[in-house]
Amino acid sequence: MKAFFEGIQWLFENILFVPHNFLRELELESWFVANIINWIFMIICTVAMVYWILQLKLHRDNNEEYQDTTAHSFLK
Repeated sequence: MKAFFEGIQWLFENILFVPHNFLRELELESWFVANIINWIFMIICTVAMVYWILQLKLHRDNNEEYQDTTAHSFLK
């Protein structure tokens, strides 16, 4: 049973955590390059949020939004 858990340890330390170790070492050289993945995710989330807000505004301007408080049966 001990060998099974040591195998899981080896898998994570030597294979699955290699990208994380690379980014950890890269962070000492350049913080911006090491965090490029975070910057990309922040840009994607910002674009998605702006798109969502514009779609909500579009539906509100066209009076397509149903705002009745009894829209759900459990609120009656």
